Amino acid sequence: MKYRIPILLIYGGTLSYFIYVRLGYDTSIYFKEYKENVINLLLIPIPVIALLYFFEQWKWLKHLKAKKDKAELTLLKSQINPHFFFNTLNNLYGLTVEKSDKAPEVVLKLSDMMRYTIYEGKKDFVSLKDEISYLESYIELHKIRFQKRADIKFNYDLEKDYQITPLLFIVMLENAFKHGVESLMEDAYIHVDIKANSNKIVFQIENNFEEKDIEHHKGIGLSNLKERLEITYPNKHKLIIEETKHTYKAMLELNTQ
Repeated sequence: MKYRIPILLIYGGTLSYFIYVRLGYDTSIYFKEYKENVINLLLIPIPVIALLYFFEQWKWLKHLKAKKDKAELTLLKSQINPHFFFNTLNNLYGLTVEKSDKAPEVVLKLSDMMRYTIYEGKKDFVSLKDEISYLESYIELHKIRFQKRADIKFNYDLEKDYQITPLLFIVMLENAFKHGVESLMEDAYIHVDIKANSNKIVFQIENNFEEKDIEHHKGIGLSNLKERLEITYPNKHKLIIEETKHTYKAMLELNTQ
């Protein structure tokens, strides 16, 4: 139906040509000189129409896949575990009971993080600088929550402010706190490094943990992350995980081109 007008024009012109030569010339002249032309005019558009049909089918299937991917991505984003917010609210309650001077700071940072998760998290892409600010707020809130010694380092070096799918890095950072700092009584550390240059973003994280928590990397958060990467960065990402009895290292590389 999309190409009905060009098709009607082609075959309408062919029919007009047929009527003109069939009625305007003697039958013997028609069969000798014009019959082949009429047949060619009738047959030539068929492969063109067939190609247009398959092209439209390909576009339709591609559109369906894009809609399916978007629906899956929305579902995966909705599965990001919000338990951190509940833990922080409980901690905030304790700070308010104690009338701690840190309570207003926690409220402000938690509000900013929730706003980012709800509104920016729905977008296809966000600023890498905004994502880094979100991670920094996450780290600061954890430092206030636990109030214990831990070697936490967060370094980043950006050639420029790239665009990135939101809430990718938080999964691995959350795991590092949940299975590292939260469970270790002493000598806990988390080292995070982000580099962005030459159209590549490289996120690296390393932490230590108790040997009993060695299964933590198999949780739903990491599976969720891998599925989101397959949808948003197909053939444009690399995720490498190295694990020993007490240390966990992860490297995520994204190609932004």
